[in-house]
Order: sequence, then C-alpha cells, then structure tokens
Amino acid sequence: MTSVARPRRTPMSGGALALWVIGAGIAFYLLFLLITLILRKAPEPIGSRADLFVQGAVMTLYLTVASGVIGLILGVVAGLMKTSAYWIVRAPASLYVWLMRGTPLLVQILFVYNALPLLFPPFKALMDWAGTWPIEGGPEIIAGITALALNVGAYNAEVIRAGIQAVPRGQGEAARSLGLSGGQAMLTIILPQALRIVVPPLVNNVVALLKDTSLVSSIALLELTLAGNRVSSETFKPVPSLATIGGVYLALTTVLTFFTDQLERRTKIVSR
Repeated sequence: MTSVARPRRTPMSGGALALWVIGAGIAFYLLFLLITLILRKAPEPIGSRADLFVQGAVMTLYLTVASGVIGLILGVVAGLMKTSAYWIVRAPASLYVWLMRGTPLLVQILFVYNALPLLFPPFKALMDWAGTWPIEGGPEIIAGITALALNVGAYNAEVIRAGIQAVPRGQGEAARSLGLSGGQAMLTIILPQALRIVVPPLVNNVVALLKDTSLVSSIALLELTLAGNRVSSETFKPVPSLATIGGVYLALTTVLTFFTDQLERRTKIVSR
C-alpha cells in the first residue's frame, strides 16, 4: 500500500504577510460600507443613527489593532524575560504578568485613565498632548490603548513563554555548537519556531481583545458599546440598540476570525 505524500506548506513570506494585511484592510473597509448601508435602511431608532454605530465600530477596530500590536511586542519582551536564567530578569516580567492577570481589566482601564497620570508625569504629558489632536477623545484613546495593550501583553507573555519552552532543547544546543551566542540562538532559531507554535492562542487573544474593547466605554470613549448605549438612553429602546451592537460585534469577529484562521494555516508547522 503506497501513501500519498502531502505537499509541504512553505513558510509565510514577507510579501504574503503584506498581502494578508492589505486583504484584511480591504475586507474591513468593505464590511464597514456594508454595515453602513444595512443600518441606514433599518427602522428607527437605528436608521437615523447608523453613522454613530459605524463611528463606534471603526474606533473598536482601531483600539483592537493598536493595542494588539503593542501587546504582541510587550508579550514577546516579557515572554523572553520569563525564560531567562537570571532571576533579576525574570522578576519584573513575572510581577507584570501577575498584576495584569490578577486584576480586572475594567479596574486597569480606570487606573490608567484616572491614576496613572498622577503617578507618572510623562504619561500625563502624553495625554495632554493627545488632547490637542483634531479628533475627539484623544486622551481617552491613549488611556484605552495603553490599558488594553498592557492587559493583552501579559497573556501574550505566558503564551510565548510556553512556546519557547515547547521548542526542543536540542535546537538551542545545535545553534550554540555552530558558534551562535545565546541571544543569537534565541532570536534566529528558537523564537521564530516558538512564534509559529503559539499562533493559535495568540489569535484567540486578539479575538478576545476585540470584545474587551467594550470596557473602554467606562472612560467615555466613543466605541461601539458606548454608541449603542447613547442611542438606547436617548430613545428608551434598548432592544434594537443592543441587538445592533451584538450584530456589529459578530460581523467584526467573523471577518477577523476568517483572516486570523488564514494566518494560522499559513504559519502552521508541517507535521513530520
């Protein structure tokens, strides 16, 4: 009995990654156009307030992308620190992960918005500068992205630490036998393999992050949930407002999941 060899998947190149990003951007642009058309045709109180829902949905996506990218960088740094052989390197990362995972995200958002500017003057200066932006809610955007990125970064750190530890120890030993230093072996041999291993849980973190952005409404940042709440408060009709919020979140997560699934498949390690 002969077995049919499966074609090997090639690693995702930089060009393919760029096409993936461009495709996702076009898909979300078309999605927002479709949402606008559908909501404008909806009966009152939704139809006349369709632009408010779309504005909130766009802010939700901005928050997800910005905090997701920063959270990935934080996660990689903290994950590498947690695998260090030196406790003085591991300790700050462990403290960061413990604080972020052990406290509610809502409390973190309120702390970053209300308390961090008082405790850390450079952050207050950053929020003051954001207040001069020609868009509404600059300080709230900075506070929201900061809190969300710190939170998801802690979860990413644990995922990346687990991925690094899942790479066979022999990979590092082989790299060192070729003359690479410990840092070079980690950055060029171990970390790329670890990132491919942890793509599925990182994707789950991004999808959860999109839904967690709803908590930023607590600092009066006009994202999707706050937009719906305003409509509900103005019209005293919570059912259509909440149904619209849920439907738009579902559309956003569906498109996001489709593209993250494509990324997951392309970066999947070929089983031997």
